[in-house]
Amino acid sequence: MAMRHRPVGRLLVASSLWAGATEGHAYAALRSALTRMNRTCREALLVTPSSLELAPGVPVDLHDAQALAHRLLDAGPHAAADLGVAAVATLSSELLPLWYDDWVLIEAEDWRQLRLHALEAVVDGLVEARRFGDATAAAGVVARADPLRESAQAALIRVHLAEGNQSEAVHAFERFSRLLRADLGLVPTPGLRDLVEGRAGPQRG
Repeated sequence: MAMRHRPVGRLLVASSLWAGATEGHAYAALRSALTRMNRTCREALLVTPSSLELAPGVPVDLHDAQALAHRLLDAGPHAAADLGVAAVATLSSELLPLWYDDWVLIEAEDWRQLRLHALEAVVDGLVEARRFGDATAAAGVVARADPLRESAQAALIRVHLAEGNQSEAVHAFERFSRLLRADLGLVPTPGLRDLVEGRAGPQRG
């Protein structure tokens, strides 16, 4: 329920949580689980005969993180707090790591894409504020989360170039080129090469 912003039908909840069961068994399992919930958990849910949702006033850290990400993807200027260490930490968190249920994987991938785009926006905001150390750290988070993500490498390279470290930009490009060739048999796009060689504009990749 924490991943939804609206009521969800009981049958959908049951079939998601007990995907391998028949419809009748899944529905019965959900009914049993609701009956056995302790008081605290039950008070966090608004249960009707047809649907479930979080009770009003229950805070969800994922919703707060998503709101942060969307603010960062809007045109700036951004609030200083949204470009701080705490924001980077929030956007570095995966959604339910080590959970492999289908209903989790879809939501986790949506959050991964959103948070990585937001982190790249953080990098650019920090570069504009000339906070190069923090920008490098934020770019490193994205690059480690997905080493083959070219836009992450472009963000890191932009930091190096803004700071005047041309050799670091070239080294980052060469490392990425080797990794991309070894893992996927691909080469960086012309846009990334142009960025390193000083022919590309400042837009985010």
